Amino acid sequence: MIQLKVNGADHEVDADPEMPLLWVLRDELALTGTKYGCGIGACGACSVLIDGVARRACLTRVGSVSGEVTTIEGIGTPEALHAVQAAWIEAQVAQCGYCQPGQIVSAVALLTRNRSPSDADIDQALSAHLCRCGTYVRIRQAVKSAAERLKAS
Repeated sequence: MIQLKVNGADHEVDADPEMPLLWVLRDELALTGTKYGCGIGACGACSVLIDGVARRACLTRVGSVSGEVTTIEGIGTPEALHAVQAAWIEAQVAQCGYCQPGQIVSAVALLTRNRSPSDADIDQALSAHLCRCGTYVRIRQAVKSAAERLKAS
């Protein structure tokens, strides 16, 4: 049995320690907001936070996880959106939306360590995320807007 803390809750899962965290989240814990994109860590759709650092869940073996995991479901609630989620909606970032959970999680990680990111900071933090819809300009706008919201709060 593997012990995990996910979105503030303790879980015990009967999984092979070599199983990717992505499949434990989706199949064992029914947290399907974290998406399967490429399976090789290239697209970013599966990004989650582990102790506040963005990581690719498809490459992270569940047996190697020692910190708290935060998925898109743990970022905010419908009643209390995180500043990044609110900014995403306001900037109309999502089109198909498939890549958005990973991008939002990575944006939260960026803004946790840098409340005034430059365009270069945003590009660096999110450059490894692929968006077929090409909403990169809106993504940058949303991250800047979320930074302002967080500074004001």
